[in-house]
This record gives sequence, structure tokens and C-alpha cells, in this order.
Amino acid sequence: MRPLSPPSIRPPFARYSHGVEVPPGARLVAVSGQLGVGPDDRAPEGAQAQALLCFANIAAILAEAGMTLADVIRLNAYVTEREHMAGYMAARDAVVGDPAPASTLMIVGGFTRPEFVVEIEALAAKAG
Repeated sequence: MRPLSPPSIRPPFARYSHGVEVPPGARLVAVSGQLGVGPDDRAPEGAQAQALLCFANIAAILAEAGMTLADVIRLNAYVTEREHMAGYMAARDAVVGDPAPASTLMIVGGFTRPEFVVEIEALAAKAG
């Protein structure tokens, strides 16, 4: 994968790439939005804890396809309040590799249960 950050535009605001080029013939895996909820149906408190659980869920899904978080080329993340952005970004920065994937972060009105404050979806690609 090749990160794309043209010098003619402003550098990214955080640790992400403006774009990521995928080589021909790469396999793609689309991961549905994952909430910070464990197999016991419980969600930890706080955006960072929930985001880490989201990433753990994404890693488990990617593992079924023979991929890891290092293969993620795009993240779409949603938080319910501006105050949750820092916790999400701390979790993201702890788990994503280099180069950083393309990424979008949005503030939304809420999720299916009031305790959920973060949701993350991913797109991964692996050559061959």
C-alpha cells in the first residue's frame, strides 16, 4: 500500500493518510461498524476503552481473512460527542501501523444503546 499526501494540500490534522493506493490484485475486506461491546454484551466506560474494544473486534474479523490491523487502509469512526475524539484518537494511534490509513472521524447523534460512544468501520487490503 502506498500513502498519498500531495504537497499541494494541507497535511493531515492527525495521524492518518489523505489517501492510500492499493496495488492491483490485492484482496479487500470490508468490516462493518464495530461497537465497543464484548462477547458478554457489556461496554466499558469511556471512548478510549470502547475504541480499543472496537479495534480488537476488527482485528478478530480480519484474522479470519488472514489479515491484521496493519492491513487496514481506511477507517471511518463515529463518536457521540466532541469530548470523545481524544480517547478515540489515542486508541487509534496505539493500534494502527505505518503508514497510517486514510481516515474519517464524525460526531453523530448516538447509537443503538446509550452507553455506546464510539463505532469504527474498516477497509483492509492485502497483496496477493
